[in-house]
Amino acid sequence: MSAEQGFEVREKLASLEAALLQDTPGMPELLRDIHRTLKADPDVVTLLSEEECSILVQGLKQVTKTEIATKAVKKKPKKALKNIGLEDL
Repeated sequence: MSAEQGFEVREKLASLEAALLQDTPGMPELLRDIHRTLKADPDVVTLLSEEECSILVQGLKQVTKTEIATKAVKKKPKKALKNIGLEDL
């Protein structure tokens, strides 16, 4: 793990944060560069703060147009087979 890679990732995250605020079209390239750097040296991830990780997640959410689930969806309880009658069919 090199300090230079950590600095490089932080610099790109700052650019990503600015791109998020201005909604610039360069976000996919920034995310690709950050991914390439982190994939080459996964130890760099341990240098990132929660805020920096949050910027990365926000960029991914915006570029991929997805929302990350924040809570579990509750399913309706099913009736036991012994309690099912003709009215349920």
